[in-house]
Amino acid sequence: MAQYGKTAYWDERYTKDPEPFDWYQRYSGVRDLIAQYIKKEDNILVAGCGNSRLSEDLYEDGYSSIANIDISRVVIDQMTDKYKEKPALTWQQMNVCSLEFPDESYDAVIGKATMDAVLCGEGSTANIAKMCSEVSRVLNGSGVFFIVSYGVPDNRLNYLENDDYAWTVTVHTVPKPTVSATAVPDTKDANSVHYVYVCQKGAGGQVAE
Repeated sequence: MAQYGKTAYWDERYTKDPEPFDWYQRYSGVRDLIAQYIKKEDNILVAGCGNSRLSEDLYEDGYSSIANIDISRVVIDQMTDKYKEKPALTWQQMNVCSLEFPDESYDAVIGKATMDAVLCGEGSTANIAKMCSEVSRVLNGSGVFFIVSYGVPDNRLNYLENDDYAWTVTVHTVPKPTVSATAVPDTKDANSVHYVYVCQKGAGGQVAE
């Protein structure tokens, strides 16, 4: 797992396998939750975009302003070329722990598997703190950080629930995609769900679902 925290791993992976790949969930699995927190006209940053179809699916669903960043120059070049006919989608090589955007630039930041990848690297605790601090900085006063993770709340909330970030965290679960369409997931089994952590700035207390 440690390789997931290294830029060289991702550059090599995307060079060898440029086919689109979605970690954990396709857009359809989190669409309703995204719609609950993020408006179609919001200025959105997808952090750690990889070559997921998420941004394309958001665009096709009516979200009109989607910036994408990834630590891998290789995948950013691939995606820039692939989506050159869609100017609403922008692509930049950037580290989520050191964002090059002005304060309060975005209404929403989406990170699907990004937090988990950062946690795989060296100095993970410090880097997660940098990531959260940077995301909080670029979100506006009512902005939302939408995180999709395999990590359980007992672990992930230790990183996310911090007064420094000026946000309130709500936890949702979504069933893992199943090979069999007939399989009914048990949402009480941690192995059968992914977690969505919604960090809302300027929000009052929220009840976890």
